[in-house]
Amino acid sequence: MVMPSLKTGHADPRRRFWLAMLGFVMALALLPFSYKVERRLETAVHIKGGESEKVDLELAQRFQSPYAHRLVLVISGIPDPDSAKGADALGFLTSSLRSVPGVAGAVSSLDWPDPLFTGDNGGALIIVGLDPHDENVEALVPKLRARADWMGGRLRSQYPNIKLEITGETPLTFDLRKVSADDVTHAEKRAMPVTLVLLVLAFGSVVAALLPLGVGVLSISMTLGAAALLAHYLQLSILVQNLATMLGLGLGIDYALLMVSRFREALAEGYDPGHAADIAAGQAGRTLIISATTVAIGFSALLTVPISELRSIGIAGLLVTVSSVMLCTFILPWVLGLLGHRINAARLRLPTRRFKTRDSLAASERWVRWGSIVTRWPWTALLVAGIPLLILAFQARKISPGIPDRDSLPGAAESVQALHTLQRMGRSGIVESLRVVLELPPQSPPLSPAGWLAVSRLTKGFESDPRTEEVLSLPTLTGMSDSADAVNDVPEAIRKSLLRSDGLATLIELLPTAALTPNEQIRWVRAVRSSDVATMTGVPGAVLRVGGVPAQDADYDSVVKEQLPRVILGVVLGSLLALMIGLRSLFAAVKAILLNLLSVGASFGALVVVFQEGHGSKLFGLDGPTGNVYPIVPILSFAIVFGLSMDYEVFLVARVLEERRRGLSERSAVIEGLARTAGLITSAAAIMIAVFTAFTMGSFLVVQMLGFTLAAAVFIDATAVRMVVGPALLQLAGDWNWWPFGLCGATATPEKELVP
Repeated sequence: MVMPSLKTGHADPRRRFWLAMLGFVMALALLPFSYKVERRLETAVHIKGGESEKVDLELAQRFQSPYAHRLVLVISGIPDPDSAKGADALGFLTSSLRSVPGVAGAVSSLDWPDPLFTGDNGGALIIVGLDPHDENVEALVPKLRARADWMGGRLRSQYPNIKLEITGETPLTFDLRKVSADDVTHAEKRAMPVTLVLLVLAFGSVVAALLPLGVGVLSISMTLGAAALLAHYLQLSILVQNLATMLGLGLGIDYALLMVSRFREALAEGYDPGHAADIAAGQAGRTLIISATTVAIGFSALLTVPISELRSIGIAGLLVTVSSVMLCTFILPWVLGLLGHRINAARLRLPTRRFKTRDSLAASERWVRWGSIVTRWPWTALLVAGIPLLILAFQARKISPGIPDRDSLPGAAESVQALHTLQRMGRSGIVESLRVVLELPPQSPPLSPAGWLAVSRLTKGFESDPRTEEVLSLPTLTGMSDSADAVNDVPEAIRKSLLRSDGLATLIELLPTAALTPNEQIRWVRAVRSSDVATMTGVPGAVLRVGGVPAQDADYDSVVKEQLPRVILGVVLGSLLALMIGLRSLFAAVKAILLNLLSVGASFGALVVVFQEGHGSKLFGLDGPTGNVYPIVPILSFAIVFGLSMDYEVFLVARVLEERRRGLSERSAVIEGLARTAGLITSAAAIMIAVFTAFTMGSFLVVQMLGFTLAAAVFIDATAVRMVVGPALLQLAGDWNWWPFGLCGATATPEKELVP
């Protein structure tokens, strides 16, 4: 092979330097905050305008309830609470809990003789009210666990089998935060070595491989630092950690891989390092901007959904995209210019076969041969690859959004184990209760004769429902007394929990039976909300609101189903516009959208087959089908996958268009474009698949589903879609690919020939 003479051109080292310095300043300003991000993020879900959130706020502010925030101490291994020894132990535990700062109250069977406080198979429980004052309510969980350990130690000499566990909504969210952070750490440890090996295999050089990895790691840190700052003003979810790591490694490395590949290509063509860096920043940079725009459109669409989790992920995705683009366009060109030919230092001897055109080095001969086969028989290629994808995409019609029926919480978490103990006791309903607020007209308050009768009628109606294990209300506390006067015998703290401070509303808690699945609880919430309250109570003007964990799940499900079509439409139209502007071609833009929809549909079909139907679910630590897919997974996957899939379409089509503008015929341009980008696309896809797969090995079922869907989408897109279907369609469409303005400005130079 004869190397061409060194090519020089106009390079601007000062511009590269100052852009790099600006990028370094931004990165250094954000990095220190990345270490504080875990403490700033929330595990609680906020649904703007959701009825469940309004009820929770009302209970905390207007009921003056010491049990608006609460947890449950699950006790086993002590004598029956009705015995003298059992009562002594229970009294010690209750009084000790009340002395913990931040505990607003503790109630047990000693205060309220109700079967709720004793298990069907032994054991007891104490409901603990939380009042953290200016602290986060989750900050009380470690203190109460420390107190539980101390209490257990004090009683263990008398009762060697004593076991004290804490569960409830607050401890569960606390543990989910910790599990999320641990999953991120473990995923990084799994993904980093694999990613480095794949980069070394792609470049054959350790130095070249370290640059994209460095960009990926730095983009994660910048994203988390920015998220920590924004968390002072916005409600950001703990899922930001997972998504920032997942997408930071994926997108950051993806974009840097494109830049480094283009730089090395320019060096191989004989350009000096400065000019090669400018070529990479110019040509690869334009492709990168188009690709990043489509990714950003997908994440921007999530900002329109009034759920804090999805908005948080939208913000995290935008931060990752902006950070990756900034690092690749501000800092990386300067670093590449400094390294020059040293980018190929520490080379590994890998068997490769290379060939050349008359004016440039080309890609692997096997990709040229593959491109020749696809373009020679495009219809055959289209049918062979397209039919299986359509069959898989057809499975997506069976997708069933909802809460999986099987236990989807991390089994190693203490609060989850305590919840399982509660379930065996038949008392898990206290954690999963429907919190029904009944507001009566001013002329018939709950403690008036008419109001008391209304509350009693509603209570009896709920008690007759087979889904109800127990109803907690003012009438049930008084033994269904005919008169509200009996309320005076109820302990004040409990009375405040069930009667609003203005006396016009009362709380009725519905504890579901242990056999009721999460989806059945959601249907129950909707049935209660749609009931005729005036008929059930006999009081015109009565209003009913439902809160609690099942109500929040119902609100979440309703919002996602309502917003999903809007998100899909917004992402598709926004991406179409961005592609039309970037490629100046209507046909290429429409084709890209259709291929992306095919990739998304096929990945959803794979999700249904593996998780929902359980074919291969054992590979992910599950013992059977989930039956449902979390509502967040389809809407989130679509927004992310649509942007990621567009990366490879833009890489391929932009390169084919570049070759057409340089004078190649359509078939030769497709072969050359495929040969030039196939190695890049497969390397980038392999890295993304490795990163996403690392997250499928964690403890969070929702993150496992998301990681699998993204990995499947990237695999499908980078193989069957971009290597077969896409090139075949480009060949079949011919010049129509670039209608109307794609080829404007193309030079009519003699066609180049590929010379093996």
